[in-house]
Amino acid sequence: MRFIVAVLIVLWPAWAAAQDFSSLKQPGVVALMRHALAPGTGDPANFDVNDCSTQRNLGDRGRAQARQIGQMMRAAGVQFDAVWSSQWCRSKDTATLLDMGEVVEVPSINSFFAGRGDRAAQTQAALELIASQPKEARLLLVSHFVNINALSGEGPRSGEIVVTRRDERGGLEVIDRIEIAP
Repeated sequence: MRFIVAVLIVLWPAWAAAQDFSSLKQPGVVALMRHALAPGTGDPANFDVNDCSTQRNLGDRGRAQARQIGQMMRAAGVQFDAVWSSQWCRSKDTATLLDMGEVVEVPSINSFFAGRGDRAAQTQAALELIASQPKEARLLLVSHFVNINALSGEGPRSGEIVVTRRDERGGLEVIDRIEIAP
């Protein structure tokens, strides 16, 4: 085990430097990030958006993953004009731990998994909010699998970033995917 840890310590700088974050530096990019690793699926029956103790939350690996991703993006010179998060604690915590700017809660990117919201209405509201931003603005949205899938057609892993840009029809076009495993 010590050998594995030693190898990881030696290889980490080269691996981190090899990650390509250039797509996130493009003007007008919309980065759709699934919250970091939060063990389990869905939320308990007693879910309350205002009470983290009733939600599925980030584990230690998820918190470390979020910090690592943020550190790597900052080291690569990535900056965002806005950082938006779902109101779910696992998304807010991910966005905060990334440390990429002030986190603004955006209800339209709250999860609608298991009937907790309205897919069509929330997706339309999210697209309208994105469209209301300056064309060159770089946006980071920290949300959930279902929301990112509805916006992009992609199915991201925990902590994965689906990099998109706005298309002429008011939708989002996928241009890259960035995954930093927990």
